[in-house]
Amino acid sequence: MLYQQRKYLQFLLKASNQHGVHSPFVYQLITKCFYKKTPKNLAKYFLNIKQHLLNNKKTIEVTDFGAGSKVFKNNTRKIAQIVKVAGIANKKAKLLIKIVTYFKPKNILEIGTSIGLSTTAIQMANSNASIITLEGCPETSKVAKKLFEKNNFNAIEVITGDFSKTLPKVTEKATFDFIYFDGNHTKQATLKYFKECLKTIHNTSFFIFDDIYWNAEMQEAWAIIKNHPEVTVTVDLFYFGIVFFRKEQAKEHFKIRV
Repeated sequence: MLYQQRKYLQFLLKASNQHGVHSPFVYQLITKCFYKKTPKNLAKYFLNIKQHLLNNKKTIEVTDFGAGSKVFKNNTRKIAQIVKVAGIANKKAKLLIKIVTYFKPKNILEIGTSIGLSTTAIQMANSNASIITLEGCPETSKVAKKLFEKNNFNAIEVITGDFSKTLPKVTEKATFDFIYFDGNHTKQATLKYFKECLKTIHNTSFFIFDDIYWNAEMQEAWAIIKNHPEVTVTVDLFYFGIVFFRKEQAKEHFKIRV
């Protein structure tokens, strides 16, 4: 936690708003997306769904394939506690809703379903989207599936299993408009998933990496991703790292306060 607090202070010193941006593409993204209010109906809908999970006192046995939890000491966890500790924060969920509403991606891949809150935010933001979401843990996957069924999110396909086996099958023939990475906060895994997903992109595809300031490893991974030859524009929001592949854009990296 101290690492992230220190990094956030450093981020604030370097970050800017729309007035420090000369790229028309990024300027519009800031003014027409990041700095717009989240639609009230969607924000309220999301918070109601989240509250339903916070009221769930059932306990499940979690299988963790990632970097592990900084809070939980064992794998027996209450669903309500998972929501509090590992569920997407309200601010991030609202930001994700705004981004998806702005770009309207139709074919979406999420790496790391957990209990389905981020998936919910994405689906709410574009009800016409088809989402494939990957989850390693069978028990959290069950919770997410129930959540989607309860809310009639019928365009979400949950695939459960080790990402090293499920991801290559998904990327084999697919093309995605948007990929959300929130599955394994280690450098090796993040870069492996990034390279695997590059085969699915087109010119206007974009990636969002969650928790790029999670630890030093994630910062190293983010630096490598930014410098990849296929990447043109990146936007560091501290909470998210957004990657674009638009060949018409000059290669630039931005840090934006939201």
